[in-house]
Parts: sequence; structure tokens; C-alpha cells
Amino acid sequence: MPRIVVFLGPSMPHDEARSILDADYRPPARRGDVLAAARDGADIICLIDGVFFQDSSVAHKEILEALQMGVKVIGASSMGALRAAEMDVYGMEGVGEIYRAYRSGEIVADDEVALVFDPVTLAPLSEPLVNIRHNLRLAVDEGFIDENSAADLLDIARARYFPSRSYENLMNDAAGRVPEETLLRFRRFLDTRRADLKREDAIRALRRAAEVARELTSSSCSSS
Repeated sequence: MPRIVVFLGPSMPHDEARSILDADYRPPARRGDVLAAARDGADIICLIDGVFFQDSSVAHKEILEALQMGVKVIGASSMGALRAAEMDVYGMEGVGEIYRAYRSGEIVADDEVALVFDPVTLAPLSEPLVNIRHNLRLAVDEGFIDENSAADLLDIARARYFPSRSYENLMNDAAGRVPEETLLRFRRFLDTRRADLKREDAIRALRRAAEVARELTSSSCSSS
């Protein structure tokens, strides 16, 4: 069976991820972690979460070296989506909506996916801008708020430094700048329809890693 290493943290709890994919789960990747996993014998590396500002982030060169070693590298959701958009021309595979948004240029900034998380539990302590953007779009699509209000709320969220982004802070910052009724409707949307795009993309990546593992196993059996 191919050996799979998954770098995962605030995008999805490890226990829940194991119900989708049996793998070696590790905390968000720091510089050198991807290459170390490749050198340790990983056949598939699924890069979902990685550190951004609190430590040195995953380097492009180590991903390239892992690919040259024949390791399948999949990226999604957070640091994985960002690096996949930059490295897919070299063979890294991107998965999910966030990867596609980076790849198309719809989003470009690193802080779209940045957040702070508990170093012990890995639980998120702030809301990434990419999730806020996604929920504003859904709220417009489902008739809770209008496009102009969504654009204003996104600008307000973007103005905050990423560690303090949250829906509650967004509502507070928007008071007096966005109509109260609009904020009430958006809050109702969040209470009933709120989505987590980073989690959704993490699930897509885990399922893709499982699919690749089956392909590798089948290929190995066919050639033996």
C-alpha cells in the first residue's frame, strides 16, 4: 500500500480526516517538512495546511525536489492551494476551489488563507478571508444580501489584519457603514447556511489522495 503523508491542521481535525483517508497525519508543514517526508519514503504527500508568518513556510524548491524523486504531491485548501497554483506546471496537483481561485488570479494574496490556530489542538482561532469571501458570495446567491453590501463587507474584512478576522469583528466593524438590516440578514445566513470552503477543499484533497493510492496500488499489481 502506498505511504501517504498529510500535513493538516486548522482546515480539518485529524480524527475526522482519518475517517476519509488512512494516512500519516502531521501538523501544518514548516520549511523542510515536505522534503523530509519524501526522503522518509512517502509515495504521496498531501499538503493542506502550512505555517505562513509564524515560521518559515514550505519552500518551492523542496516541493520540486520531492516531485523529482517521484513523489505525488497534492495541494489544496490553504498553503497547499497556494503552492499548487505556483507549482502545478512542475507536476504538483492542485485540488479544490481555492486552488482554482489562486490559479485563475481571482485571489492572489497569501493572507486570503492565513489564520491563527491553537498550537496544541490545531483548532482555528480566526476566520480566513477566503471563507468570508465564499460566504458573502453564497449569501448574495441565496438572496440574503445584495452584491454592493457583499463588496463593502469584503473590503471591511480585508482591512483587518488576518489574526483578528472573525465574523463578530466583521459585524462590529461594519456597524454604521452597512445598513443594520443587511447585517441582520447576513447574520441569519451565517447561523443557518455558513460554509467552510477550506474544510470542503481539504476533504476533496483527501479523497483525491485516496484515489491516487488506489491507482498506484493497481498499477503495482498489474506490473508484478
